[in-house]
Amino acid sequence: MSEIFLDTETTGLSFKEGHKIVEIACIETEDLIPTNKIFHKLINPLRDVPEEAFKVHGYNEEFLSTKETFEQISDEFIDFIKNKKIIIHNASFDLGFLNGELSKINKTTMKNSEVVDSLEVARNKFPGTSNSLDALCKRFNIDLTRRSKHNALLDCELLREVYINLLGAKEPKFNLSSTSPNLNGSNLINGKETYNKKILTISDVESENHKSFLKSEIKKNFY
Repeated sequence: MSEIFLDTETTGLSFKEGHKIVEIACIETEDLIPTNKIFHKLINPLRDVPEEAFKVHGYNEEFLSTKETFEQISDEFIDFIKNKKIIIHNASFDLGFLNGELSKINKTTMKNSEVVDSLEVARNKFPGTSNSLDALCKRFNIDLTRRSKHNALLDCELLREVYINLLGAKEPKFNLSSTSPNLNGSNLINGKETYNKKILTISDVESENHKSFLKSEIKKNFY
């Protein structure tokens, strides 16, 4: 199943108070494995950026004035998220802005039923503790050194790692073998273990060559 990890940055805390989106990022995954499809836009909010918001994400009015407006990127955004499971941390915040922007340009709004709020998942799993994205990254030992300021695309990447840990799942791996060997070197065939270990012998010449290599190439044994 396709999922979308989504995050936004804004000029303030509420669309109803006149604040707008300045950045949208979406990362697509398939069964939580990245597909390398990304939607990422910086947006001209057509208003000023308060100092408090600038300190959070680092985007000022002059920088954003050359970017596209939400209306200009809206169709591409809608197509990208269509018919996919959407995962957002603190979904009520982002949906408030996204649906406010969509309503303003007469576009279909996003439904709560289409969205998984990872904050609610975290609160159910860890009640009574801080469940911010930063706090969850620290809980799961996820590297935060790249996060000097809030950045929607980076936060999507961090959220994917957090969400996998919240589900108690391991990072998805590819299985390239139809029969997986046990750690002891055996395979199960018809419920029975069969061993394919083979003892190989080397010639005297190979043995002498190996000894010569150790003497000439390995200068010091650090262990």
